[in-house]
Amino acid sequence: MLILTLALVQGAFAFPWVANVQGVDSSILKRSALLERDTPDCPFNSNHQPAAPVTSKYPYNNAKDGKPGNGKGGYLVPAPGDTAHEFRKPNPKTDIRGPCPGLNAAANHGFLARDGITTYNELVDAQQNLYNVGYDLANLLAIAGVGLDGDLVGTGKLSIGCDTTSRTASTGNVLADELGLNGHNHFEADASLTRNDYFLADGDNYRWNATLFTQMLEYCQGNCNLEALSKYREARYQQSLADNGNFFFGPGSLLLYGAASFLYELMPTAGGIADEATMMSFFGADKVNGEYVWNGGERIPPNWRARVEPYDNNKVGIQIVEMYLMNPVLFGGNVGRNNFNGLNFGAYIKDGKLNTDLGDNTLCLVYQALTGGFPSELGQLINLPVALVNAMTAKIAPMAENIGCPLNHNSGSSVSGG
Repeated sequence: MLILTLALVQGAFAFPWVANVQGVDSSILKRSALLERDTPDCPFNSNHQPAAPVTSKYPYNNAKDGKPGNGKGGYLVPAPGDTAHEFRKPNPKTDIRGPCPGLNAAANHGFLARDGITTYNELVDAQQNLYNVGYDLANLLAIAGVGLDGDLVGTGKLSIGCDTTSRTASTGNVLADELGLNGHNHFEADASLTRNDYFLADGDNYRWNATLFTQMLEYCQGNCNLEALSKYREARYQQSLADNGNFFFGPGSLLLYGAASFLYELMPTAGGIADEATMMSFFGADKVNGEYVWNGGERIPPNWRARVEPYDNNKVGIQIVEMYLMNPVLFGGNVGRNNFNGLNFGAYIKDGKLNTDLGDNTLCLVYQALTGGFPSELGQLINLPVALVNAMTAKIAPMAENIGCPLNHNSGSSVSGG
């Protein structure tokens, strides 16, 4: 849990405002400022329809309106006869898709709005109903996604791909652009499993890459389990380190390990493994003459059942730590090619190395940073009001309190130690 919540604040380590947070060496972070992007070719649907709701006939986990569901999996998805959640290939003119195959599949099956403009509550419900994600983790991921890339304070909307500020923002919005999940170094980061680095592909950090998908399955050798993906995560890190002069691997990049765990924790049918067929289905790939090709849509495999026990914050936190420590890499970034600088962050990261001996104190300091210096500095730099950070903090505060973290919630510009 502590590592997962450390990762939640990717924005805190990707932007220059951290220069004013005690104990942070921000010398390599200045070039990682928010990149404003314009996506005039972003798909547009004039007839937006929300996600298909669960019903008494097809209840799944019975998660509705952003509230906890039953927390019991093992059911077929989609349920026999449930045409509302059948697979429909997305229309590239009207349906937005982005860098997350799990969310793309959810939209292709109507658990999220099929046009890719979703809401906080839809995200929380879909994760529970489709994948049996625990309510706490479903909220944590929704907070990070909508908070960093959408409109958490107003509409609660998020694009799962390109920038749709005009459609996700409140009327009279004064926020910065809401970049959607394609926004670089918010939720998306360098060294993805199957997507390009932003600076290596003219900003295309969201489309499926056949070469990377092939590399991943070569590492997996028929089962994309913890050990295989730990090795592949390290390999992707080394590729980006060598090729990307703007490569950045901050503490938020630990979310990449959490996302990698979804391949073997959420994507296999209940009791199954992350085999080639499962990966091809969820990543939208076919095999033609021995080579993987994009087929136009991520989908749930046939006769697929959701995992039995919920995948919660504690479980994903354990997987993140185990996957990282099997093949640890340095935190920091390139200042031009072949010029890597390690990151220092208080007692948690020294010369790029993660201190794993701090226990829950690590999580407590992160919460102090969020509720102390974070709001006003973030508001000044990327044009987000303090109200947004207050809203994020209010939502995650119970998670901190559950492990005994004291919170010092104020709008000041420095971090209090207690």
